[in-house]
Amino acid sequence: MAKLRKMLGSPDSPYIISLMRLIETQSKHTISCWAVSYAQQVMLPIYEKSALKLDCVKLALETAQAYLVKEKKLAEVKAAAKQVMAQAKQPGLSPSEQAAVRAISSSLSSISTPTSALGMCFYAAAALAYDRVGTEETDAVYEQIAAEECQKMYQRLQEIAVEDEKNPAKIDWNC
Repeated sequence: MAKLRKMLGSPDSPYIISLMRLIETQSKHTISCWAVSYAQQVMLPIYEKSALKLDCVKLALETAQAYLVKEKKLAEVKAAAKQVMAQAKQPGLSPSEQAAVRAISSSLSSISTPTSALGMCFYAAAALAYDRVGTEETDAVYEQIAAEECQKMYQRLQEIAVEDEKNPAKIDWNC
């Protein structure tokens, strides 16, 4: 088996390019709502399988949700995101749990940096692949899972996308 990757997918993959194009059409708020919601619904359950799980990860997502409805301040989200990133570096997490925490951290970062939502997608693909099939599969299997999951992420964003968004986020992908 090749070296285990922290992220799955590639910026030049057709499924990533279509996701990037859709993200570019949406406001910062819509992107953040999508990323945080996805992390809460799909990534948090993977992380919560961990014996090392800490409440700070779930609380950070709740803080982000509260911020998105104007009940919390950005500083609170940033502080919570910092705790989540520290959790990703803890020894003892499985590859799927570690990737899930990184995806959650990226979703939180999307609130101030919309391009972080794409990082969430790469980490989420890894988390789901390692959670579903373990760490001994071929690159082709992982690529297939990444493609399928990114298509699901695309559909989730498309469901909440604002048609003809008047204030799309200013995106510079740098990838």
